[in-house]
Amino acid sequence: MKILTQKFNTKHNTAPFSQIKLEDYQPAFIENIATARAEIDAITNNPEAPTFENTIVALDFSGDALDRLSSIFFNLNSAETCDEMQKIAQEVSPLITAFGNDISLNEDLFKRVKAVHDQKENLTLTTEQATLLDKKYKSFARNGALLPEDKKGKLREIDTELAKLKLTYSENVLAETNNYQLHITNEEDLKGLPDGAKEMAHSLAKSKNLEGWVFTLDFPSYLPFVTYVDNRKLRKEMAIAAGKKAFQGNEFDNKEITLKIAKLRYDRANLLGYATHSHFVLEERMAQNPDKVKSFLKDLLEKAKPAAEREMAQLTAFAKELDGVELLEKWDGSYYSEKLKQKLFSLDDELLKPYFKLENVLNGAFTVAEKLFGISFKEVFDIDKYHEEVQTFEVLDEEKNLVAIFYSDFFPRKGKRNGAWMTSYKSQSVKNGINERPHVSIVCNFTPPTVTKPSLLTFNEVTTLFHEFGHALHGMLANTIYPSLSGTSVYWDFVELPSQVMENWCYEPEALALFANHYETGEIIPQVYVEKIKESASFLEGMATLRQLSFGILDMAYHSNNPSEITNIKAFEKQAMEGTTLYPDVAENCMSVSFSHIFAGGYSSGYYSYKWAEVLDADAFAYFQEKGIFNKEVATKFKENVLSKGGTELPMELYKRFRGHEPNATALLKRAGLV
Repeated sequence: MKILTQKFNTKHNTAPFSQIKLEDYQPAFIENIATARAEIDAITNNPEAPTFENTIVALDFSGDALDRLSSIFFNLNSAETCDEMQKIAQEVSPLITAFGNDISLNEDLFKRVKAVHDQKENLTLTTEQATLLDKKYKSFARNGALLPEDKKGKLREIDTELAKLKLTYSENVLAETNNYQLHITNEEDLKGLPDGAKEMAHSLAKSKNLEGWVFTLDFPSYLPFVTYVDNRKLRKEMAIAAGKKAFQGNEFDNKEITLKIAKLRYDRANLLGYATHSHFVLEERMAQNPDKVKSFLKDLLEKAKPAAEREMAQLTAFAKELDGVELLEKWDGSYYSEKLKQKLFSLDDELLKPYFKLENVLNGAFTVAEKLFGISFKEVFDIDKYHEEVQTFEVLDEEKNLVAIFYSDFFPRKGKRNGAWMTSYKSQSVKNGINERPHVSIVCNFTPPTVTKPSLLTFNEVTTLFHEFGHALHGMLANTIYPSLSGTSVYWDFVELPSQVMENWCYEPEALALFANHYETGEIIPQVYVEKIKESASFLEGMATLRQLSFGILDMAYHSNNPSEITNIKAFEKQAMEGTTLYPDVAENCMSVSFSHIFAGGYSSGYYSYKWAEVLDADAFAYFQEKGIFNKEVATKFKENVLSKGGTELPMELYKRFRGHEPNATALLKRAGLV
């Protein structure tokens, strides 16, 4: 346990993964909470008058050991979990929630914070200090500090229950993902499936002591299956299995939990004086309120829907001509889209994959970052890791000073949740004159290598890697004083700008030439393919936009209204998404019960931010295109005004300083071919 309750005696103070035992966690949480509580008590009981330094700054740096322990434990609970770890999570989550509530509902502490906040006008504060003071005051006010005692107790109950429910929701989705497999013994059933995907499925079957091929709901297994397998009946089985996760009336069913989470969030917002959960959340976002989000989504929907309907008609006509399919179903979408894409552009993932060997793509991302921001990545082998597949890198500036530690974890495995994300094991801050550098990680679920082939990425996986790497750069290049304002600690509808803007380099010939080499011949990707990638970038973009908007609309439907009236989740979901629906409904499927982004992650009332950030990223990248995609001057402005500033100022101010004006949607609509 001691290992988790003191400063790590490791290179660069990195997490000592291999020395941690599961039984260490719970006692370490108890001890670190006690230490953090003592730090809070020292601030609260300080006999000196409250000042910015002895109250606001002290508060921001308190609980450092607890923060690091939490980041290690909960990151591993997503990337390398097991039943025992999930059990520990259920036990320690309420302790952390209770401690968080003890701080935000501590009247004496709040009095000190309020005393500093009340004299704000008379203090000489930098912009970053003024932001920190505002955030600290608001974090108390928005978490119940102004409530009477009885309501504070109610808030504690709600927060504790929410913490547990979100964990259970997430565990149920993971269990349902792990519990399904499609076992195929007749090779004829796999007609159309690329060799690489077939080989991966054969390896998986072998690892389970089965003959033939096994497919799961993990993305690298699921997506090639529904995209390429000619057997429509099997595609249907696979798609329905994916869509009915946690909607099967079994022990992992999330229907009740989903409603409980929505209802508790609504009650919590009401308790704090807000009309709905969305009103509460959006007060601290660029969008500011639910009306602005709804009108943003509605405006994009009006622009995208005609294009989406034209594309759907084109896809339907193509499927009918090719196979006599009269009505397109959800399990036909990826399949016929891929076929039509091949016909129109003579381009498919199998043609491109040999040019996107994982190691080359990762090095490509590193080279792009070096050209833009002057940093380099050096793989090191003396930093501890939590799984043998994880790679560790030192990130250095031009003078060879340490900028960050970077971890990468790329392949699916049991105990790792689906999807792709960036996270942090240690945030950046300046303490006692020392600039503590961050430890950042990206976790993905890419196509793993097989016996005969290295890991070859689909183009979609290439853009995913660059996306998560963009988040990582936001974390790694952080240069603020206070930990709570550092890196990705920004308004949620601003956090996707660095990640989404990085995806643009994947479409540029100048950038592709750096890393898109054939894994066998070394040949650079042919120019004709690059042109086709660019041409096809807006292929069926209307339909893709409608899909994204449908998720944002569903999120707002749950959170910008009173959810108490919802009796049937499926019916509610269907009605909410009605204006965005292109395919017939599938009775057995329901998205809400596995929509982890909003019910287990941090995206509630925030899913719109993907589209919001696309407006920002298209506008930002237009600036790079204007001046040159590796233009040092533009890159430096982006680094200094966006990547390094974290949440130290209002995002719109930072954006305008970089770009010279507020963003507008023209560049996005142009890029998406919607105008």
